[in-house]
Amino acid sequence: MNMVVLRLICLVIGYAFGMIQTAYFYGKMKGIDIRKHGSGNAGTTNTLRVLGPKAGFTVLFGDMLKCAIAVWLVGWIFGSMYPEHLYLLKIYTAFGAILGHDFPFYMNFKGGKGIAATCGFVIAFHWSFIPMFLIVFLVLFNITHYVSLGSLAIYVGFIALLVIEGQLGLFGFADMATPDKIEMYIVAIVMAVLAFYRHRSNIVKLIKGEERKTYIFKKNKVD
Repeated sequence: MNMVVLRLICLVIGYAFGMIQTAYFYGKMKGIDIRKHGSGNAGTTNTLRVLGPKAGFTVLFGDMLKCAIAVWLVGWIFGSMYPEHLYLLKIYTAFGAILGHDFPFYMNFKGGKGIAATCGFVIAFHWSFIPMFLIVFLVLFNITHYVSLGSLAIYVGFIALLVIEGQLGLFGFADMATPDKIEMYIVAIVMAVLAFYRHRSNIVKLIKGEERKTYIFKKNKVD
């Protein structure tokens, strides 16, 4: 199969899974449109603040799972046929899932910020990235209680580890051609740029010291 077509297929598969808006559907089950409450974001943090820990964990799990399933599915379908392109196809799938989560067409392209979906991608991409994800996010979040800071740090840690493992040829990256590795790094950077753009207001608040803290089992302030 033509590799351009294959990339597009992975993007479409990811986008289809990404459009499963866990926060929106959970909110509807509770009789609200989550986009009209709190920050207006259809994601884990806003759901946690508005509807509580149970709702927050449900949305987190759902958004992580949809991206992870998409990545696993692509690996299952194309892994044996294109083993040397597997991780490149995985990252395109994840990019599609995040685009579907952030910009679902049936919700007028108003979705979440893609961090929970990114967590699912990191877990499904390769097991070696899981410790980085847990350490970076949990340490920063528990120290600062800023979800946005921990979320953006995940991307920084992911890209750093991706380049290190890719250049050293560790794990499955040993079979990848250099052009594929470079393309994989570029896609990861584009995903990070999108995440930082989606969090631009949070970044401004962090700089000004006005970012809201989030607590899992304590009452959170809701706008």
